[in-house]
Amino acid sequence: MNSMTGDARRDTPVFADVVIVGGGHGGAACAIALRKIGFEGSILIVGKEAELPYERPPLSKEYLSGEKVFGRILIRQAAFWTEQRIDLRLGSRIVSVDPVEHSATTEDGTTIGYGRLVWATGGTPRRLSCAGHHLTGVHTVRDRADADRMIAELPDVGTAVVIGGGYIGLEAAAVLRKFGKSVILLEALDRVLARVAGEDLSRFFEAEHRAHGVDVRLGQSVDCILGDDRVTGVRLGDGTVIAADMVIVGIGILPEVAPLIDAGAAGGNGVSVDDACRTSVPDVYAIGDCALHANRFAGGAAVRVESVQNANDQATVVAKDIVGQPAVYDAVPWFWSNQYDLKLQTVGLSIGYDEAVLRGDPATRKFSVVYLRDRRVIALDCVGAVKDYVQGRKLVETGAMIDRTILADPGIMLKDMAPLDPPTLS
Repeated sequence: MNSMTGDARRDTPVFADVVIVGGGHGGAACAIALRKIGFEGSILIVGKEAELPYERPPLSKEYLSGEKVFGRILIRQAAFWTEQRIDLRLGSRIVSVDPVEHSATTEDGTTIGYGRLVWATGGTPRRLSCAGHHLTGVHTVRDRADADRMIAELPDVGTAVVIGGGYIGLEAAAVLRKFGKSVILLEALDRVLARVAGEDLSRFFEAEHRAHGVDVRLGQSVDCILGDDRVTGVRLGDGTVIAADMVIVGIGILPEVAPLIDAGAAGGNGVSVDDACRTSVPDVYAIGDCALHANRFAGGAAVRVESVQNANDQATVVAKDIVGQPAVYDAVPWFWSNQYDLKLQTVGLSIGYDEAVLRGDPATRKFSVVYLRDRRVIALDCVGAVKDYVQGRKLVETGAMIDRTILADPGIMLKDMAPLDPPTLS
């Protein structure tokens, strides 16, 4: 039996040569990579959701908007997992790990033995700490069930409040406006995307959302969510009350790593891993949103990179390490976001930038922001500028030092720019 629910093997001993905890991008990619490079041992994916592994980014984009049905966001169809001899234990959550016995225990008490364990659980959405966060109509966007609940309620929604001006919040706001909903977006800081981008990009997206009818309110704290059983509004820190039929909370995630930390794995804000994604616990790896790793594109700082690219690339590294092929995670981070008819593409990490160079005019809705640290290129945000995104990758990879005036000239292609001195990051 290939697809197993929590009831199907209750109290039955289970063992797999590789047990992968988490059925998201990282977990699925690791299993696929293992088979692709010739691993013949048994593979078991344990996923807390009852769904086959599926893509997460469309949840706040094409799936929420109705542009894609669920079948179109599956990572692989059901037959693939059977053909590849990859077992799926769905609707099952791992709650503890015993590194001595090489076993993990599910919520229903089933013990699963492993040869190698790959932790790919991602994270759980941060919740508001104020009263009312539990009310019906208050949503996060992390899994299919979240999106389905929102979709079911939308016909009865006139006004929605989105809390958080990060990518999830902005993408959700764009979809809600597409459906003609009145949208108020609240951001606690003085600009949207403040944690991940420079001011030029922040102001551009604020203007775009306002132009599409979103009421963007900056520097706003939330005192509480109002309502008895169902949300009726939001009270702000200054006492202002906003009536609302729906609230969407997009304020980040908490890495889901407690069982590994309890088992002795080093970490805190995620599970610490080395350059092959190995944790401090023997035969246990961690990948994706929950993996805390030193990243040279972040100046060597220990970071968690919440992206599909990171999950997939780390999955490949782990698969190679398991079969004895030397592998080191050193991939250039990249990310994208779709809002309205705009496509933002990011390469590199702007963490710790000390200068931002604007290429092009945001008024044309086609421009790039190049981020520098110690005069070297560390990241680019590209809106409608695919060539900059593609060509800028090499500048990020090598940490190129380019004359600022030349960088700012959109008439000069990035691939034609000569560095001022030899690269330092290659």
